[in-house]
Amino acid sequence: MTAVETLATVAAGFEIAFSLEALLFCFIGVTIGTFVGVLPGVGAMAAVSICLPLTFYLDPTIALIMLAGIFYGAQYGSSTSSILLNIPGTVTSAVTALDGYPMTLQGRAGPALFITTITSFIGGSLAILLMMWFAPVVAEFALRFSSAEYFSIMLLGLIAASTLSIGSPLKGLTMVVAGLALGCVGTDLNTGWFRFTFGVLELGDGLHLVPVAMGLFGVAEILSSVGREQKFTIDPKSITLRSLVPTRQDVRDSVLPTLRGSAVGAGIGALPGSGAAIATFMAYALEKRVAKDPSRFGRGAVEGVASPEAANNAAVQAAFIPTLSLGIPGDALMAVLIGAMMIHGIVPGPQFMSEHIDMFGALVASFWIGNVLLLVLNIPLIGLWVRLLAIPYHVLYPAMLFFIGIGVYSIHNNVFDIYVVVVFGVVGYFLSMFHYPAAPLLLGFILGPLMEEHLKRTLLISQGDFMVFLERPISMTLLACSALLLLFSLRPLLKSARGRSPTG
Repeated sequence: MTAVETLATVAAGFEIAFSLEALLFCFIGVTIGTFVGVLPGVGAMAAVSICLPLTFYLDPTIALIMLAGIFYGAQYGSSTSSILLNIPGTVTSAVTALDGYPMTLQGRAGPALFITTITSFIGGSLAILLMMWFAPVVAEFALRFSSAEYFSIMLLGLIAASTLSIGSPLKGLTMVVAGLALGCVGTDLNTGWFRFTFGVLELGDGLHLVPVAMGLFGVAEILSSVGREQKFTIDPKSITLRSLVPTRQDVRDSVLPTLRGSAVGAGIGALPGSGAAIATFMAYALEKRVAKDPSRFGRGAVEGVASPEAANNAAVQAAFIPTLSLGIPGDALMAVLIGAMMIHGIVPGPQFMSEHIDMFGALVASFWIGNVLLLVLNIPLIGLWVRLLAIPYHVLYPAMLFFIGIGVYSIHNNVFDIYVVVVFGVVGYFLSMFHYPAAPLLLGFILGPLMEEHLKRTLLISQGDFMVFLERPISMTLLACSALLLLFSLRPLLKSARGRSPTG
């Protein structure tokens, strides 16, 4: 796709994105996203999982616009509780709290909130430009892929998501394997035999995405938040429009960190399986390294707020590049969006750019519109979002549980799905208690059946010869990258095991 064709596609997309229905659901999406982002501990994954059943009755393009709005809208709002209360709602906003909360203690909460909003807009906008130009290029390159390459790149994405995420790489790999096992539940497409159903007829069609995602992230988060002590010490009336205005020095100190953070976020976010958490930590580390006085960080440095927030939102927008062009999700939430597209009969991947070019243009246009709406929502209404932090948990979470139950039941009108939500809610709660990440499990669950399909197709063509994966150059390169990444991530564990072994 040439530059002129890309511009024409986006221009045509604005016609769809500016329709009344698209504008309405884009506004609903970014508003819900900001709302759940502000509330500590809820997160975009829980919000998208809860709202997913509502989109089944919408046009696929409108549904994706709304879900994407929740996704990047939550990144805008997630910094509010981090800055004001030192309670990160997500892993990505934990970096913002390092310098954002000290700014609040210094009486500079207003400028910190304003800077996060502006840098989020800049980072997201630069990543949208990157997606406009590179997603079609990646898709054209991926048209050369066979099933062998698809299997290899999915394997690379799973390993990257499990080993590069925050926490133990071994635990991440364990969760990926568990997700792959869950994806095997149901009827084998080749033989028609039931697998791992244990006599439960409802499992004949396999586990469904929505109840699994709602349980792992929605119900599990609610269970984790029950009994959590709620502290709110900020006077909402003190956050006024006048208090938001940063000084000239704040603006000067934010310009270069914002650009650097946007570049880091866009680059990291475009890699399958990387996610925004890695981008924010890398952006913060980069600013601390290039700073003239690194000791300022952690004490209220503006650069420590601007750079991670720009990287956070740039990574979120750039994650759509591998998702749409390759069909490989950048993180667990992107995997849910892929699941939503498949439910509507749309398969993301290289063919997406040619078969659904109008949807791609409408999505890009809606991202621009959504980012502008988020400026309107966040700057004048920051006082309102601050007041939302005062909502008691015992009022908020029962309502969320009610909507989860109604949403799950409405998909298939089957009580069994509610049981699945409850089971995976308890599983997700214990996973978080023992610090096992649930996101790699969901990635494995969604990509598992696709990997199995491509593996069987490749072996069928090669008559069972596994060497076909090494004979094709692209597949061999991807498998080599997977092996190197795995060895690099597990190297600390191997060193510690070698250190404990007795010497002969």
